[in-house]
Amino acid sequence: MKKGMAVLLCALLVATLAGCGRPLTGTEPPKTIKIGISVYDQYDTFVSLLNERFDQFKREKEQQTGVTITVLREGAGGSQVTQNNQVEAFIRDGCDIICVNLVDRTDAAMVIEKAEAANIPVVFFNRELVEEDLERWNKLYYVGAYALESGKIQGEIVADRCRQNMAEVDINGDGILQYVMLEGEAGHQDAVVRTEYSVSTLIAEGYAVERLEDEIANWSRAQAETKMAQWLATHGGAIEVVFANNDDMALGAIDALKKANVERWPLVVGIDGTPVGMQAVREGTMTGTALNDANGQAQALMELAFSLAMGQPLPAEFTLQEGKYIRFPYKTVTAETLNLYEDFYK
Repeated sequence: MKKGMAVLLCALLVATLAGCGRPLTGTEPPKTIKIGISVYDQYDTFVSLLNERFDQFKREKEQQTGVTITVLREGAGGSQVTQNNQVEAFIRDGCDIICVNLVDRTDAAMVIEKAEAANIPVVFFNRELVEEDLERWNKLYYVGAYALESGKIQGEIVADRCRQNMAEVDINGDGILQYVMLEGEAGHQDAVVRTEYSVSTLIAEGYAVERLEDEIANWSRAQAETKMAQWLATHGGAIEVVFANNDDMALGAIDALKKANVERWPLVVGIDGTPVGMQAVREGTMTGTALNDANGQAQALMELAFSLAMGQPLPAEFTLQEGKYIRFPYKTVTAETLNLYEDFYK
């Protein structure tokens, strides 16, 4: 009787472990894994760059390991309900890992609950969820950057130009920097933090500022162009600095400046360091940008997803901070530093 009960308990333990998505000790690791990826908007320039780089690292990983990696990728079109449904579909399709670029960073509950019920780890990326949500389960992770660094870099870029030639920046000569702000998204952590730290850093550097306009442009180049055209019509040449929460909105402001044939351009600073943004820095239309490491984040996302699916430790070059986070520092890109990053996305 005792022997029979022991055998039954062992069988139950084996069955439980086998259902966890991790290979058992002493067994062969899987030869194929499936990763589901949902992004808030497949047309976002930086997200598209992340997807492109992720696929590159996926191919390299397959060549290195001989493991076939199937990727199911969906765009949520800005709808959290749609994204929740996509996560459900990934679970039904037997994904080993789910990677989520949240639509609404404050509304991750449904994604977490569905994944936890199915015992499938989730790696959130680029759009950071609320910290309390990330602590709800021990199989939730985040790959991204420190948003406040990017805002600080913007402020430092403007302050550095002021130190070089204040008369060139201060168009009206009043000793005050008149600025406009193009914000990414209402309530989005990156937008809030970038907006705050770009200005506060400039003030901390000893410069007086005056806000002329501050509006949401939803990370969109087209919306930013419309806003900037309206501001130029209202304020004319009084705008001395344009802060944009990402490169696309900075480029939208530049489009409006070109069409308005502005004689003395304001400083225009972006964030992300996308190829098109860096080209604008190269051309001199954008003063500078804070490069968001798409290469590093895409590789970390691939390595973390692969390690979780295979039940293996992360490669030594990646460290999980607090057991949850992988973050990458921003880099300052201006005309003076551009040569350091010329080949960054090649």
